[in-house]
Amino acid sequence: MDLPAPSSRSTSRRTRITALIVACALFMQNLDSTVIATALPTMARAFGAEPVHMNVALTAYLLALAVFIPASGWIADRFGAKHVFRLAIIIFTLGSILCGQSDSLGELVAARIFQGMGGAMMVPVGRLVLLRTVPKSELVAAMAWLSTPALLGPVLGPPIGGFIVDYFSWRAIFDINIPVGILGVILVTLYVDDIREPSGHPFDWRGFVLSGTALASLMFGLETVGRGIFPQSLSVAAIALGLAAGLSYFWHASRHAAPLIDFTLLRYRTFLVAAAGGTLFRIGIGAIPFLLPMMLQLTFGKSAAESGLITFASSLGALAMKPAATGALRWLGFRDTLLANCVVSSVLLGAVALFNPGWPAILIFAILLAGGFFRSLQFTAYNALAYAEIPRPRMGLATGLYATVQQVSSTLGVTIGAASLTITMALANTHTPQLTDFATAFLVVACFALASLPVSLILPRNAAQDVSGHSGRR
Repeated sequence: MDLPAPSSRSTSRRTRITALIVACALFMQNLDSTVIATALPTMARAFGAEPVHMNVALTAYLLALAVFIPASGWIADRFGAKHVFRLAIIIFTLGSILCGQSDSLGELVAARIFQGMGGAMMVPVGRLVLLRTVPKSELVAAMAWLSTPALLGPVLGPPIGGFIVDYFSWRAIFDINIPVGILGVILVTLYVDDIREPSGHPFDWRGFVLSGTALASLMFGLETVGRGIFPQSLSVAAIALGLAAGLSYFWHASRHAAPLIDFTLLRYRTFLVAAAGGTLFRIGIGAIPFLLPMMLQLTFGKSAAESGLITFASSLGALAMKPAATGALRWLGFRDTLLANCVVSSVLLGAVALFNPGWPAILIFAILLAGGFFRSLQFTAYNALAYAEIPRPRMGLATGLYATVQQVSSTLGVTIGAASLTITMALANTHTPQLTDFATAFLVVACFALASLPVSLILPRNAAQDVSGHSGRR
């Protein structure tokens, strides 16, 4: 059955313009993350670091997002989405410049944290602008319009990053954010409305400190425990501090009139499924940008450029799916789409564990292409479902909480992928990851993705029909 793509007749001009402007920010962020993933082995040699330890360059950025994203909704409502969005793009671009000037892994991590502060405001505030601009009947189409240009980042990132690393310098990979950032600032200035809905409540400073401490400590502890990067006692202490701060935040949020992260949003069933199911699914998928380029370069003997040309297949598949998103959800509805895609996506992710250098490149490319196609539909469904029942005044809190959950799960994906490599290497008593180590890691993260299946069963078949357009009959 051919599924219709979003068209200009089904989506208003204002929706398309707003979505495409926000997509500029997503494009820059996604381009940055895939470019740096391709360059990690080369950067490790430049810094004299172990390749498997370079994932801290990815998790440092994701950690900064997780810490600062919860404040994005309140700041946007207080100071205006337009001003915050524009400033965030500027900070992100300056952070990119600092990354390119780094001379050690420590300097790179610090620059990535600064860059993440900009990203923490850039993406959720941009999404908030979109959510408060479009009607719910156009939400799925708006997410497709938003995601399609944004997916050009992952499509272009691996081959561009590999080419730059092989023929120029890894430092140049960060310079490509500069023209995109300048364009984003211009477009925001000209076209984005200054949307704000002050809640009347002061900023939750105690909640910000507690949630930031909990997230930062837990991610640091989980990232470093058993890795030999820091003393084991420091990692254990960080985890303990994170758990204590997390429990303190839950107690604080239950008593605060307007907590920074409002867990009462989980009472909306659609938001609960998108947050909980999306977390498990994203943990599995979040490990791919770290594991796949490294596997191809360290065990297949591919150059950075060759690795990029192979890994971009996943993003190309995701890009190919976007025109079908609206029709697929209209035909199947949210519940059946999430169930079917979870199984297919998890199987295709687990199939990567079977890759070996003797496989034809076209077969590897086809599996990655198909995996990207179905995973992208899953994310589009989760992202539209999350806001289906949220009242407009609570959109700021919802985008903050949902974006925090997204970034934490992506961070956990990289952390779990790296931990799987470390454990299997330790069991085999090797210092360099082998093909079997990567195979184990891919099977582990595929199990996490599959674990999201039962969560979708909470949804009724007619969930969020006003968003998907699903009639309940096929």
